[in-house]
Amino acid sequence: MMDNVLLDIDKRGVARLTLNRPDVHNAFDDVLIGNLISKLVELEENKQVRVVVIAANGKSFSAGGDLNWMARTADYSHAENMADARELADLMRKLNFLSRPTVALVQGAAYGGGVGLSACCDIVIASERATFCLSEVKLGLIASVISPYVRAAIGESQARRYTLSAEVFNAEEAKRIGLVHEVVATEDLEAKGEELVCQLLKNSPAAMAGVKDLLFYQNGLGIDDDLVEETAVRIANVRASSEGKEGVSAFLEKRAPSWIKDVQ
Repeated sequence: MMDNVLLDIDKRGVARLTLNRPDVHNAFDDVLIGNLISKLVELEENKQVRVVVIAANGKSFSAGGDLNWMARTADYSHAENMADARELADLMRKLNFLSRPTVALVQGAAYGGGVGLSACCDIVIASERATFCLSEVKLGLIASVISPYVRAAIGESQARRYTLSAEVFNAEEAKRIGLVHEVVATEDLEAKGEELVCQLLKNSPAAMAGVKDLLFYQNGLGIDDDLVEETAVRIANVRASSEGKEGVSAFLEKRAPSWIKDVQ
């Protein structure tokens, strides 16, 4: 049986997770979701992994939920439906809060959960041919477990429009509203992804993890005295850390810091 999720880790510590159900437009079912979760756990625990790229084989990035899978769930009990929903919610949470920087390469259509995967990544590069749609309401469903991440990416105003209208929008519109960071020609997608990966590899792994964690912390609070104090505590801790010290020393000594290896 063909693996529906492929994982490759190169010598630099760059992991590539590839959705591999091109015959069904990389649609999610319970098996794909479970495999993605297990691989994200594996990547989180692998200290050699420094950057994670999310990609897909075939013409589509992901069509969202597999309709055959959803049809099977129609006969599920409430408890079984809850278990399935929690699995998908867990997938989005694990991707969103992965401590390593994540780069999504969206080469084609991203619908429903495919938009959710994109929204959970730190950097999203899209082909000019990519299209996006929060299509759930067309099926009598709602963009439920992905909504916190989509809302964080595009804001409440745009989230209201596109979750309610289920309009298909192109890559330039996705960039305008904040879902996508850059749009490139289809033939340049991989090269642009590699360019960003190389940029990320120049940075301190611990510092990037710290930045992500701090941004998540800020999203849960208003800008109050506690938040200001927390930002001070965290920068003080980073400055005292081994990588913090190494980064400052390398800058003063006009040399590359220790974490830069095999970077073009």
